Amino acid sequence: MTQLSGPALGTLIALGGGDDDVLLSLLCDLLPQPEAPIEIITTASSEPHDTAKAYEQALRDLGCVTPHHLHIDEHHPADAPATLRRLARTKVVFFTGGDQERIVEFLHGTEFLRQLQERFRTEADFIVAGTSAGAAVLSDFMLVDGYGWRALRKGGIKTVPGLELLPKLLIDQHFVERGRFGRLAHAVLAHPMCLGLGLSEETGLIIRGGTEAEVFGDGVVMVVDGSRQRANNLGRIGRGEPVSGLDLRVHLLVAGQRLHLPTRQVKEHHPE
Repeated sequence: MTQLSGPALGTLIALGGGDDDVLLSLLCDLLPQPEAPIEIITTASSEPHDTAKAYEQALRDLGCVTPHHLHIDEHHPADAPATLRRLARTKVVFFTGGDQERIVEFLHGTEFLRQLQERFRTEADFIVAGTSAGAAVLSDFMLVDGYGWRALRKGGIKTVPGLELLPKLLIDQHFVERGRFGRLAHAVLAHPMCLGLGLSEETGLIIRGGTEAEVFGDGVVMVVDGSRQRANNLGRIGRGEPVSGLDLRVHLLVAGQRLHLPTRQVKEHHPE
């Protein structure tokens, strides 16, 4: 897939899963007009119709006038003309949770994804959001395997390309609740150009203009920065052996704190 160049003008919102009321409120607050279309993509969900109905109702209750379910799956191809027309009209694309590999299965290599990336890159009022699996799929790479102590053994994790909306990021979700530090650290060792972002449930990031990420929600975002790492042993060990690396930088960020993505510098947060 062609990597996008230059900073994206659009807004990305990623939530770590759990109760997503705070994410839906953000979406409604950021809409340019209440009647602006919102397309809900439930490709990852095992119950797409029920999931879409629940989100449509929740968004209407918050004052959004036109949320709609955009079907993309085995029976509804992403490049169907009607689907591409709806993508061209919408102001928000929202990916729900479930199995993120289904999202890339049905979107990779499509005209739909090319247009989604282009609109996100060039339109300042365009929003792409996701919760849980829908958040993990938004970055360059996504983690689809890695559990417990095995995540710190070579071969104990698996990463695959995501939707590549923002470069050099790797997002993991349900991060604290499911003990996923080991797999994110391993992934950053394997992809040192990527900044690892671990999102707790009910917690997320809003990234404006491709440069500054602000934390929102009740929990913690863990940042794993491998840009200064050294002594990485991944190239010298066999499958099943423990991984090592020195000088990973770790930050714990809470609501209101901001991270400048190009420099990876944290801006201090001083609550009232």
